[in-house]
Amino acid sequence: MDDDQTDYAGALGELQAILSELEGEAVDVDVLAVRVARADELLTLCRERLEAARVQVVKVVAAADDA
Repeated sequence: MDDDQTDYAGALGELQAILSELEGEAVDVDVLAVRVARADELLTLCRERLEAARVQVVKVVAAADDA
């Protein structure tokens, strides 16, 4: 999945799927490394999206205060 096309909800869904897979009893060590790396990418994406949303909210509130 291309991160540029992944929305926040999609990233969270993929993270949940990875977590469910990793919580299973039969986790392949080779797969584990790949899934953990992807989870790290998704967490970064989510943090970036949350920060962008926070910045937008601050701008809107500041504009409303100035009005």
